Amino acid sequence: MLPQDALQCGKEQNLIRVISEYAAKRAQEIGAENVFNFSIGNPNVPAPEIVTETLIDILNTVPPAQLHSYTPAPGLGWVREAVAEDLNRRYGTSYTASDLYLTAGASAALAIVMKAVLLPGDEVILFAPYYPEYAVYGECFGGRIVKVNCRGADFQIDLEALEAAITEKTKIVVVNSPSNPAGTVFSQETITALSDLLRRKQDEVGHPIYILADEPYRELVFDDDMTLPFLPNDYDNTIYTYSYSKCLSMPGERIGYILVPPKAAEAENLYASVCGAGRILGYVNINTLFQYMLPKVLDKTSDLSIYKTNRDLLYSELTKYGYEMAKPEGAFYLFLKSPEPDDLAFCERAKQFEVMLVPGTVFGYPGYARLSYCVDTDTIRRALPAMEALMKTYTE
Repeated sequence: MLPQDALQCGKEQNLIRVISEYAAKRAQEIGAENVFNFSIGNPNVPAPEIVTETLIDILNTVPPAQLHSYTPAPGLGWVREAVAEDLNRRYGTSYTASDLYLTAGASAALAIVMKAVLLPGDEVILFAPYYPEYAVYGECFGGRIVKVNCRGADFQIDLEALEAAITEKTKIVVVNSPSNPAGTVFSQETITALSDLLRRKQDEVGHPIYILADEPYRELVFDDDMTLPFLPNDYDNTIYTYSYSKCLSMPGERIGYILVPPKAAEAENLYASVCGAGRILGYVNINTLFQYMLPKVLDKTSDLSIYKTNRDLLYSELTKYGYEMAKPEGAFYLFLKSPEPDDLAFCERAKQFEVMLVPGTVFGYPGYARLSYCVDTDTIRRALPAMEALMKTYTE
């Protein structure tokens, strides 16, 4: 007999990956130029040159026995101190190395936090549409997922619906901004109202309600005048997770962190629980080579401007064809309203035109589909006739 949760999760698979693998197969069959794979959020711009230069320098100068050795499980102290100083410079904070735990990307960070915080039966509130792995991690570690739909017009938080969903069992509220899959950015006004609501509700229920802030797309905001709130500055009980996968175009290297701010409730024990969860889950330490690299690139990003170009092109043309969507303010996703109620059927029909989309059902929000536009702009231009032809099957 095998654990049923693991068995079921493995059999269900990740539909995003399944669609991406199908796209790869079709590319082999008919040529990559004839397949429009918008299924997966894999950055298509190169990492900054300083990444390669730094890695080469490290390989040439750091003794191999030192470079390829274990590090402390939370990460090298001087690396964590550099990350803390970077946060302090950006957000006017006063963090230290002891507030940070380096992780194998945001996924490991999210899993560790869920394990560190949740007791059996604790509730995790997710704003739908949401990244599907939130539910996987929450349920895996004994939590109960409570879905709160965002406002349909703009996918902003519905505060009234959130308040109605909070109970004595609420332990975590996951906040993802800019969001996957809708590209929504939560304004300072929204975050202030959310923080006020959660402070009031945790007083009512008599225990901390933690915000789990997941912000791997933080640098991907298209409005130059838009300032993203830094959630720990607004709400003390925020556990902050981050990944460098998107800003540095390095998703395969798996570099991220957990920040446990000293102001969070039970901060010392909370950090210890994070360390314990990492130990239980087998996270000994992240890649040592890339730990050495990190301090040299903390203020760098890839050329992210291509994503705004792609967004503007897609939004302009797809709305002309009759597609409905909220204009994303960040990340690199469009969340299209399906022309038919069955989003799964819509995405299957899209395959007839070699267009690969992910059904909204995957993100807890049926009736929509996600299009990931972290691809070459030329690919988008070539895909537009297929997207137009697809819509015409519903309108003609």
